[in-house]
This record gives sequence, C-alpha cells and structure tokens, in this order.
Amino acid sequence: MNIISKLKAVAELSAAAVMLAVAVTAQAQGTTTPYSMYGYGILGDRATSMQRQMGSVGVAMNSGRQVNVMNPASYAATDSLTFLFDLGADLTMLWSQENSAKGFNVGGGVDYVTMQFPISKHFGGSIGLLPYSSVGYSFGNDIMHGTMENQGTGGINELYLGLAGSVAGFSLGFNISYNFGNIINDVYSTPSGSGRSKFEHVMEVRDWNILIGAQYKLKIDRFNSMVLGLTYSPKKTLLGTSRATTQEMSQDAQPDTVATMKLKNNYYTPNMVGAGISYTYSKSSKFTVEADFLWQGWSDCKYSPMYADKTGKVVFDGMTFNDRTRYAVGAEFVPKLRGGYLQKIAYRIGGYYSNDYLRIGNSNVKEYGVTCGFGFPTPEGRTVINLGLEWKHRYATPVKLIGENYFNITLGVNFNEVWFFKRKIR
Repeated sequence: MNIISKLKAVAELSAAAVMLAVAVTAQAQGTTTPYSMYGYGILGDRATSMQRQMGSVGVAMNSGRQVNVMNPASYAATDSLTFLFDLGADLTMLWSQENSAKGFNVGGGVDYVTMQFPISKHFGGSIGLLPYSSVGYSFGNDIMHGTMENQGTGGINELYLGLAGSVAGFSLGFNISYNFGNIINDVYSTPSGSGRSKFEHVMEVRDWNILIGAQYKLKIDRFNSMVLGLTYSPKKTLLGTSRATTQEMSQDAQPDTVATMKLKNNYYTPNMVGAGISYTYSKSSKFTVEADFLWQGWSDCKYSPMYADKTGKVVFDGMTFNDRTRYAVGAEFVPKLRGGYLQKIAYRIGGYYSNDYLRIGNSNVKEYGVTCGFGFPTPEGRTVINLGLEWKHRYATPVKLIGENYFNITLGVNFNEVWFFKRKIR
C-alpha cells in the first residue's frame, strides 16, 4: 500500500472517530470542583490512560506501541505496519471539605480519542481529540435578604493533527490543533419575597495552537536505551468571543446582552516548556522509568475581565495567574515479554506534584497525587486494555480554602492493529 492509499484510509477512519469523539465528549462531566470557576478551568496535560497510570509522564516516551500526544516527536517511532487507536474514559469521585462543611460528587465520561499511524519508514502521524481545560461546579450560599447560586459547565477541547520524522536517533514533530468549546459561568440571585434573576458569562473559544516536540534516543547497548525529550508551545492570544447577559427567570423573560468582547488581544495562553528523560531495559523482561518537568508562563498572560491594582498586578475576583510547574515520575515493568499471561501484564506506578496557575486571594493552589495501573494484553497480544487508579489531593496555602481528595478510575483501550501488511498471493 503506497503513502497516498495509507493517508486516504487514515483520513476516512479519522473522520469517523472524530465525529464519535465530538458526540461523546459533549456528554462528559469529568470536572466537579469550585476551583474550575476561575480562569479557563482545570487544565489537562494531554495524557492517555496508560500515561496517567505513570504519573502523566510522556515527554521522553518513545515506545511506538502507545499513542503519545504529550510529545509529537514520538509519532516517528510508529512501526511502518502498525495503526494505533486509543480511546479513554474515567470515573471521578471527589470528597471536599471547607471548615466543617463536607461534600461528595461523582463525575466522569469519555476523556479522549487518539490515533497514531505510519506514513513511511521514518515518518508518522497522529490525530485525535482531547480536553485542553474543563469546567464543572455547582454551589450556593445565603446572602443578605436572599440566596445566591453559582454554576459552571463546559471547557475547551483540542482537536489536533500531528506529524513527525526521525533520522539517526533524532526525531522532530509538531501538532497543529483547533481549540474549540464554550465556558459558561452562571450566577443565580434569589432575593427573599421576589423573583429570581440570572447573570451569565459565556466564553466561546474558536482558536488554533501549535505544540513542537523533539526527542533523542540513545542506544547504550543491545538491551539498554535512554530518551531525552523536549516540548514547546508559544504564548498566543485566544480567538473567539465573550459575552455577558442578564435575565429575569420569569416565564416570558428573554436574556439581555449587557457586554460583548472579542477574545483576540484580551485573553492569552502561555509559553510552555516541557523536558523529560527516560531509561528502558528490555531483554526477556522490560523495565522503563521516566521523569518529566513542565513549566507554563501564566503570570504574564492577559485575561481581560481582570483589572490592575495599585501595584500593577493583574487581579480578577481576588484571583491572579501564577506560573504553573509540574514534576512527575513514573515506571512500568513487564515481568516477561514472552511468558504466561500474568507475566505479560504491564505493572505501572507514578506520582506528581504541581503548583497550579491559580492564585486565589493570598493562597496558591497546589496538588499532588499517586497513581498505579495495569496493561492487560488481549489474547492476540497486541491490543492492550489499560486500567488505572489515581488518588489526588488539591488544596490552597497558606490560607486554607477548600480541600479536595479525588479517587479516579481510568480505563483506556489501545488497539494495535497490523493494517498495512501486504500479504503474498499464493
């Protein structure tokens, strides 16, 4: 099968998969935290289910057997006969506490759909849909002479197409992405003895972005290798519109638009740099360990509803943007590559620590977590079912706000098919 035929087959399957992903992503409710009411919500890191089991590492991952959107340079490692299709979902349970008040929420849904395919011996590509950010919260409180409720839904999705090439151990790749989605923040006010009103702010994002990645694979000897990885995404303005409306919640009332604004030059996403190093031993068994670092320069990103205080620092509803940093480490062990079934299962573990991009009042938002999981091969040996567990704690310091404990169950199916094998006719 020539390159044109390969690309045509991939395009047809990609279109069907993306339509499926758009349909199911619209129903996903994976975020249930009040922290998501600020900024763009809770950010994603482009990690698949398998990578989340290892602490969401991936900048230096170069196996060719798993889709790795975290570093597009990895696409070049795809075997010339292999087509990968990875579909992931999760279930999230959240226990929260603020002073003596406690809460419990459950969310989840389809997380991502990705594909990776060969183009030629030294070139590979990928296409898929992932979450860039997610928003989901609902809470209320009493105010003088009434009540107030806050609700938020939505997020930003990332539909990407990536290409990569390799030569002499070096690989270079990029993702071009179309970012789209609506972030909806509602405030309901119900005064005592009168009607109910709603204030709504909607951010409609219709944007593009680019992620550049590089990797270098060093073969130490026949059984040992190392990979160094780097990623970069530039700071840029968002495209789309923002609007605010008010509405009296009576039967015949229509919303009144009180303000509209273009996102261009008013909202920005940051410079991002990622670095990673991995080591792999592979003989009769296989062992891989990786460490990653991520930095995002949110502190100099404009967010138009904000205003400058007397020191010139950007503020909005008591919030500022901090630079985000994330440290992660993960490992995978397969006892025997050609042993019995239990010996071919991949056992994974990882952990991470993150300084978030949100600073609320005088408090910095932080989180840390530990992860583990298993990669169960199917009887034919190439497709893998990835089942993972994650515990995460999000908190604010030095002034304590809401403390949150998460327990996540992740499930991913990584289809590994030999599609481009040319059989001999006898």
